[in-house]
Amino acid sequence: MWLTLCISLYLSFNCISVASVLRSGTCVLQGHFNLNGMYKDGDFILGGLFEVHFFTVFPEMSFRTEPESPYCEIFNMEGFQHAQTMAFAIEEINKNSNLLPNITLGYHLYDNCVMLGMAFRAALSLASGTEETFSNLNCTGPPPVVGIVGDASSTPSIAISSVLGLFRVPIVSHYATCSCLSDRKKYPSFFRTIPSDAFQVRAMVQILRHFGWTWVGLLYSDDDYGVYAAQAFQQEMQLFGFCVAFSEILPHDNNLRDIQRVMGVIQFSTARVVIVFAPSSFFIPLMEEVVLQNMTGRQWIASEAWATSVESHTPRFLPFLRGTLGIAIRRGEIQRLHDFLLHVNPRRDPKNNMLRIFWENMFECSFETGAKETDGEQVKKVCTGHENLIITNTPYTDVSGLRASYNVYKAVYALAYALHGLIQCEEGKGPFSGNRCADITNLKPWQLVHYLQKVNFTTGFGDHVSFDKNGDALAIYDVLNWQPSSDESIRIYTVGVVNEVTETGMVLTLDENAIYWNFQTKKPPRSVCSESCPPGTRRATRKGFPVCCFDCLPCGDGEISNTTDAVECTECPDEFWSNMDKDKCVPKDVEFLSYEDPLGISLTTASLLGTCFCSLVLVVFAHHRNTPIVRANNSELSFLLLVSLKLCFLCVLLFIGRPQLWTCQLRHAVFGISFVLCISSILVKTMVVIAVFKSSRPEGKGAMKWFGTAQQRCTVLVLTALQIVICAIWLSTASPTPHKNNQYTRSKIVYECAIGSVAGFSMLLGYIGLLAAVSFLLAFLARNLPDNFNEAKFITFSMLIFCAVWIAFVPAYVSSPGKYAVAVEIFAILASSFGLLMAIFAPKCYIILLHPERNTKNAIMGREIHKK
Repeated sequence: MWLTLCISLYLSFNCISVASVLRSGTCVLQGHFNLNGMYKDGDFILGGLFEVHFFTVFPEMSFRTEPESPYCEIFNMEGFQHAQTMAFAIEEINKNSNLLPNITLGYHLYDNCVMLGMAFRAALSLASGTEETFSNLNCTGPPPVVGIVGDASSTPSIAISSVLGLFRVPIVSHYATCSCLSDRKKYPSFFRTIPSDAFQVRAMVQILRHFGWTWVGLLYSDDDYGVYAAQAFQQEMQLFGFCVAFSEILPHDNNLRDIQRVMGVIQFSTARVVIVFAPSSFFIPLMEEVVLQNMTGRQWIASEAWATSVESHTPRFLPFLRGTLGIAIRRGEIQRLHDFLLHVNPRRDPKNNMLRIFWENMFECSFETGAKETDGEQVKKVCTGHENLIITNTPYTDVSGLRASYNVYKAVYALAYALHGLIQCEEGKGPFSGNRCADITNLKPWQLVHYLQKVNFTTGFGDHVSFDKNGDALAIYDVLNWQPSSDESIRIYTVGVVNEVTETGMVLTLDENAIYWNFQTKKPPRSVCSESCPPGTRRATRKGFPVCCFDCLPCGDGEISNTTDAVECTECPDEFWSNMDKDKCVPKDVEFLSYEDPLGISLTTASLLGTCFCSLVLVVFAHHRNTPIVRANNSELSFLLLVSLKLCFLCVLLFIGRPQLWTCQLRHAVFGISFVLCISSILVKTMVVIAVFKSSRPEGKGAMKWFGTAQQRCTVLVLTALQIVICAIWLSTASPTPHKNNQYTRSKIVYECAIGSVAGFSMLLGYIGLLAAVSFLLAFLARNLPDNFNEAKFITFSMLIFCAVWIAFVPAYVSSPGKYAVAVEIFAILASSFGLLMAIFAPKCYIILLHPERNTKNAIMGREIHKK
């Protein structure tokens, strides 16, 4: 490109060499470029560069004579419409008394012939002027043009802006989209009314986001437009976590093997959406192969380069391209433009050769003298200038989809508003040094650039026009949809708009009901590598795959995810747990041994049953309180033992139910005191048995004197009082309290009573164990005493049961979780209580109820004599 630019500069400065300063002090233009143009005089002149022809033909160089000027071929009706739109806009501005009052705008419009060299020639002609002589060597007065509209292509715009930007000549392009032109350091005076490719890419990604298409294919042309757009697209996709399934270049030489390879990639991929950044000339060969292989089931997304291209609207492509979504520059409406286009006539402007060329191509005639001229086999008629444009139907007269022309219209008005702001400046309040305003008689281009940067207006169509700091207009795109028509062709409908709003960024407005989908479901396709992870799961990226390809793993216990595609699961707070779906935290189940629980019911039943048994034995003993078997070994101790056992059974009820402060404090205290009362009674009964036996021997006749009823009561009270003291100290220093325990089971809260002080609880159990051990030892030593005194055997057996139960209790209690630890403790209480009740009182009840004949003093004494 730069080599071409250098050649163009060389040719340009050879044709317009530095003007010879004659003795008269006048500069003379040494040559003219052969350019097609349109002209109109005015107080200020705007320049324009348009693609009125498609090709430039350079004559052969013999290097013996001066080279002939290049000429252009194949007239572009749409490009000429762009040029005429600029002429219309200037005429409209001149008629507007509110905009540039008392100022008349003129124009110099040139054809660039889609060639860098021709575009550069035209730009230099605009910047330097075309006057034959120039005598004002002080360079005062307005410049030849105050601003330029164009060029339509990025490459010429880069070259022209690089040179004219040095002189700060304002250039407003209507169709150059390269994002590189946003570089203010390189192109300080370049503006444009078409969004750059960077905005187009962002607009396209907005559409992908709207439909949830995170897995797409990418095709792009093998040129600067395609390569830069593809790079920007992939970067933008990464910002949103989207993925490109494949990225392939469309060959510029239409190589069949390359096209077939690209087709294979598309068919093999799971992506159902394909993005294409390419002109139609690159895309049509691929579509030929699509038709040949009958590949359907793809949603095509068109860039602005081919979204409105008519070359693809053929019936053969209809089954495959209908439903295509595309991005196109904003379509606008320009009132009265159609009438203006129909009323141009070369007879009114004989010096505008561009208009003459248009007329000749439109009506296939010639203004050359001579009635008939042959052009090969075709005979051209002579143009009269009276031909009727109204009966023509060409892209020139079609104003139904004004896109590029609308941008031209906005560019002209932007320059006009900038010039208006410059003229309206009040002296002393100007933006330049010393608060000065620009001198309208000696206008400098850079002064207009200042005002152009600040333009802010709204078109008659309602679109807002302003420029950002890089000279880019606020982006606005139409979203197009290709739909089949009744005549088996494709019609393009606008189904949405993408706006670049400074506060919120890209905003997509889409009418989904108006979109035609080329699928059996008539709904948007799904194009994802992996389906979204529902709430309750998290994403786990597959190794070696893009981030869009992942597996959905369920959240762990106690973790949730309440959003789609969660990256991590969130742990629930301490008192909450995940529900079955793992999508929300719910309060944990509170577990305790309740009366509704089957285990609680069973233990409560056993407790009440034991209490009833104690009551029943108490009634039996009370009814037979005067019988020898009840009176033996102090009947008062037997009644006290039954009462204490009854308390042992009843204290179980304090262990069942929701723990509360008072139940936690009472349960162990009542349990400890009841069992000490019980064991101390048994201990005293054992001591009574031993004392009675010793008193029956001659050497121990005074034993019972020292261990009478009063001493027995006092012993029981003292032993029980010690346990009361232990409980009082424990409860006053580190009282048991209700506690929510999360350690046993993470999914549940075990509501239990924290013992408060391990030492206090250990002393309580240790004291009971000490009394039980002493009772067991004494009973064991007295087991062989004579039968008529011997209750020690039953006490030994009962204490053996008691000790076995509580020794087994310790490891079972420690290893049992939650409510089962409480159940183990209750079971130990019930088992030991039943053991004492059955071992001590069952034999006596057996005799009292079933063998009353043996419940006599004689019977007891008879056994004694018999044994002797």
